[in-house]
Amino acid sequence: MKKSNYLVLAFTLLSTSLFAQIGGIEDSVNDISDTIRTIFPIVLGVIFLIGFLFNAGHFFGENADLKKGITRVLVFVLIAGAVVGIFTYLITLVV
Repeated sequence: MKKSNYLVLAFTLLSTSLFAQIGGIEDSVNDISDTIRTIFPIVLGVIFLIGFLFNAGHFFGENADLKKGITRVLVFVLIAGAVVGIFTYLITLVV
């Protein structure tokens, strides 16, 4: 009987230390996800600005091609929108 009590006590002590380690990992993951949530809109804005500057040559100048410029901007917006949608979905998942 004493051996089973010692076994139960050992498993209890082992499980409490495991839960303590999981709590520390969860806090660090939350800190990282909060940092990514604050930085992501800024990075996305810079990507949009760079994309517009690369496509601005199609709207202005001698060789302006409005259809080609609008098509490239729409493709860029669709790709960026897909990235934002995937990122938003991943943020909503519970860690």
